[in-house]
Amino acid sequence: MEDLQKKLQETKDWLQKEYAGIRTGQASPALLDNIKIDNYGAKSPINQVGTVGIEDARTLRVSVWDNAMIGAIETAVADADLGVSVATDSAGLRIVFPELTAERREQLLKLAKSKLEDARIAVRAARDEAMKSLEKQEKSGELSKDELFGEKETVQTGVEKINKELEELFSVKEKELHK
Repeated sequence: MEDLQKKLQETKDWLQKEYAGIRTGQASPALLDNIKIDNYGAKSPINQVGTVGIEDARTLRVSVWDNAMIGAIETAVADADLGVSVATDSAGLRIVFPELTAERREQLLKLAKSKLEDARIAVRAARDEAMKSLEKQEKSGELSKDELFGEKETVQTGVEKINKELEELFSVKEKELHK
């Protein structure tokens, strides 16, 4: 049961991270979390070579600790294909997010739905694995029929709870995209 709870929580955390990377009309430092830059031979996230802050609703400011990193960050952001424009100056980089078009909002909504479906698939796989484990325990005599039934109900309750939470995450992201 602990293993199942851990897998379900990991799935929820994964979906939250994925949704943080789907940009809405607002600039969010989390959008840059998945971008890695070449930092003297090692791949590092942007937030480990500088600070990322919000300058205004559609602009992020990246202040680097080493000005030699500016070019690498600019290249990494461009390669990430976020649909943003990058301007550099002596203090670092300014990343400007354009207004979302209706077409782009629909694309992002489809992406959010597909991420939700991926999370649901992971939840179903974890549930199936837990059910098989319980049935093995019952066959080996570790669980009685009544205990098996109770444990299966507990598993199903946990799965239903996490599915509801995943739906809520999707609803929040959907509302953000329609603003």
